[in-house]
Amino acid sequence: MQPVFVESGSRGVSGTRVLAVLFFLLQLCLPVFPQDQKTPSLLRDGQRALDAADFSQAAAFFEQARQASSDSLPASRGLLLSYLQLGRLKQAEELGQSAVARWPKDAELQHYLGLVYFKESRNSDALASLQSAAALKPASYDIHFDTALVLLSDSKYPDAANELERALKLDPKAALPHVLLGRAYQNTNRTTEAVEQFQTALRLDPEVPLGHYHLGFAYASLGRNADAVAEYEKELQRSPNNPLVLYQLGRRQVEAGNYAIAIEHLQKATEIDPKNGDAFYDLGKAHFLQGDAEGAMPPLRRAIELKPSDPSPHYQLARALDKCGRKEEAKQELETFSILQKALPVTGGMASGSMQ
Repeated sequence: MQPVFVESGSRGVSGTRVLAVLFFLLQLCLPVFPQDQKTPSLLRDGQRALDAADFSQAAAFFEQARQASSDSLPASRGLLLSYLQLGRLKQAEELGQSAVARWPKDAELQHYLGLVYFKESRNSDALASLQSAAALKPASYDIHFDTALVLLSDSKYPDAANELERALKLDPKAALPHVLLGRAYQNTNRTTEAVEQFQTALRLDPEVPLGHYHLGFAYASLGRNADAVAEYEKELQRSPNNPLVLYQLGRRQVEAGNYAIAIEHLQKATEIDPKNGDAFYDLGKAHFLQGDAEGAMPPLRRAIELKPSDPSPHYQLARALDKCGRKEEAKQELETFSILQKALPVTGGMASGSMQ
């Protein structure tokens, strides 16, 4: 077929040149239409993969969507979240920084980048990004909740409590924030309020993780030992091999004078977590109070190895040595106890014990 030449009009351009220009424009346009049609489908597939917790597949779909449309904000969001969930933190950081520079007013990007920094243990950067996200989207439960997690990890309990209170105003029926708010109150000597938060959490969700554990800890701080034991026993039914629960329950049983039961729990706690010096100390103390001075010595010596600056195991070891007639060794341990005791800083506030 002969080519058809098109008159160019007053400019005098030949028909061949016009066809060449039209062909060039057509070449530019051809890739656009399939990409624009393909991107929404890729985004839907990526979201379905995210919802199914198939983060590798989600990343693949969102990567394709970004290649098809580099200006797609949903594609960048989805890919950033996928990288975050996969633990591909370096890629997540690079993508998050470039995406935030491209869309600085997008709260979700700021939020996800803050979580990337948090996972990288860059808490100052995490807080800056999360606070930017909160300023852009102040009514987001998730942003306030995640900000509180960062603050809790930095032991900034009053600030964490503020964020959790904001989160709970947005979703008062969420159980876990009540547990975390109770922890924040507990660590700022607001123990009665902490008890109320733990009780609320358990009413909302009886299976909330460590709800009974933290309520037991709060009761112990208030001197309500029997209530503490009851809560730890409930937690133990759910988590029979949790060394923290075993330790705290054993410790409370020592206080209650139930030494045989305490030894059983504390022995198991030290077997599961052989680096818990406090558990070894209480195990040795329980043996001694039960009348087994010889049995008290090995766990007390292990406690000293694990916590060399703690004076308490030396005192208990001195008592056990003295009872066994080893007077000189007992004297040396008491001297060490006295030296370490004087070196301790003056402290006050809430009762000691792990809140992990």
